[in-house]
Amino acid sequence: MKDVQVSNQLGVIQFFKYNSRDLATVSALLLLCLVITVIEPVFLSSANLLNVITQSSINAIIAIGMTFVILSAGIDLSVGSIVAFSGVVLGSALQNGFPMIVAILIGLAVGVLCGVVNGVVIAKGNIPPFIATLGMMSIARGFALVWTGGRSISGFSDAFRWFGEGRFLGIPSQIIITIVLYFIAWYVLKFTKIGRNAYAIGGNEEATRLSGINIDKFKIILYSINGLTAAIASIILAGRLNSAQPIAGINYELDAIAAVTIGGTSQRGGEGKIQGSLIGALIMGVLRNGLNLADVSSYIQQIVIGTVIILAVMLDMKAKQN
Repeated sequence: MKDVQVSNQLGVIQFFKYNSRDLATVSALLLLCLVITVIEPVFLSSANLLNVITQSSINAIIAIGMTFVILSAGIDLSVGSIVAFSGVVLGSALQNGFPMIVAILIGLAVGVLCGVVNGVVIAKGNIPPFIATLGMMSIARGFALVWTGGRSISGFSDAFRWFGEGRFLGIPSQIIITIVLYFIAWYVLKFTKIGRNAYAIGGNEEATRLSGINIDKFKIILYSINGLTAAIASIILAGRLNSAQPIAGINYELDAIAAVTIGGTSQRGGEGKIQGSLIGALIMGVLRNGLNLADVSSYIQQIVIGTVIILAVMLDMKAKQN
């Protein structure tokens, strides 16, 4: 009997130890919600909570791909520009009479292509991810502006707009898409070579290379996934706004990096969970919503968000040292 009790106690201890980062992140989310509720009670209204979750969906989706990249000890500063470029190409295809499915596939292909270019430059050109994706950030944004002449593309069909503002069984389409994508990402990271190698590359790239794994191939795949999720986000954004804009996605990369870091994925790579990124995106959404309810200016909000990013990285570094 005592052995069973000891075994159960050890199991509980191991559970809390293994999930300590997730539990800490969830606790931070709940604490943040409590503080905002005390300041602005309207925060807890069902309409506002649904709005927070919906508004967080785009950042949460971009954070999926960013998680894959950061797990491999990489970074991608180009996702905001890829959102814009994919969106305007998709919008242009729709306006030129392409069937909706074909137009969506074209938009997704643009995102994947940008990711492939990032991956190839980083893996084959031995360019640091920060520099390579900084270049792509400028290139993709430039292509978006050239493609549209700096003008927005608007006026999409109701069928397409469903991706941004539709509902299924009363649940906003954005939330459904986000949940499905997170389930797929969780499966890929936990049960496929892509996931295992993302952790391995981030944990020790040289040891992974010596074990016979094609590092370059998987880096290209990881950045391609990041480009894909950015393109998916562009579909939802265009559907929500009924417009594809070449200036869309500004600072999206910062929000995604913040969500992933707050969610417990280490900037050094090799450690993190996809569900943490979802919680991190919700924390970002709750924080922005709370600041808006408190009528804090957008300029101050940038200061707060930047501070949160720095604190999250500092906590990550401290946890690594311990």
